[in-house]
Amino acid sequence: MPMKFIHFTDIHQLQAGQSLHGLNPHERLQACLDSINQFHDDAEFCVITGDLAHRGEDHAYRLLLDQLDQVKMPCHLVIGNHDHRETFKNCCKHVKSDIEGFVQYTVETNSGVFVMLDTVTKPGSDLGAYCKQRQDWLQKTLIKHQNEPVFLFMHHPPFEIHIPAFDKPAFNDKNAFSEMVHSFKNIRHLFFGHTHRPIFGNWQGISFSSMRSTNHQVELNFKEPSELKFCDEKPEYAVVFLTDESVVIHSHSYL
Repeated sequence: MPMKFIHFTDIHQLQAGQSLHGLNPHERLQACLDSINQFHDDAEFCVITGDLAHRGEDHAYRLLLDQLDQVKMPCHLVIGNHDHRETFKNCCKHVKSDIEGFVQYTVETNSGVFVMLDTVTKPGSDLGAYCKQRQDWLQKTLIKHQNEPVFLFMHHPPFEIHIPAFDKPAFNDKNAFSEMVHSFKNIRHLFFGHTHRPIFGNWQGISFSSMRSTNHQVELNFKEPSELKFCDEKPEYAVVFLTDESVVIHSHSYL
């Protein structure tokens, strides 16, 4: 039997009733969760890859947790550049951190090891990074699980996606991250967020995927060097099936 789980990203939670780019993040997430409960209550879990709260505020995380309590499966959380690490940790005490305080942990299953990474720099910065302390944790984790399938989850893509507004500023430490990750041959797939775009491909032998946000999307613009333009393309989540031979990802526009 294949393993089934759900991936979605970039919730940008605010107070209930508040809007962002003309849309209501709370209502859009609720529609997402209702769809998951209706059609995918047989999934093992959900993974949400960052930008959980738009301003990293306490009340937004608490509202998010209240909504996630409705889901019929565990939800594993990754933080993004809009999140505030310490506020998140104070509100989401069930989410593990590494010895340095970064929100990094593993979820071990019969289908492999799911590794949640923390690529956040500081509040207010869009920049992604993966410093020496985080690299040390990941290397030890990958060595520990070198004989098992590994799936990586992070907010920022650790490579260029050819949309200038995302590629500058770049992902700090990407060369060191790339060298370390690609020294392990058991990493089967990389899931990320941040881009508010459906992006799929292969990075030096590792397949990858990203989804649209549950709230607002980014226009596909390869020309503007610095400006992000937002649009109301339909939100989506991914339904992922894993077997020993394959990683199959279905994108579902739930509205």
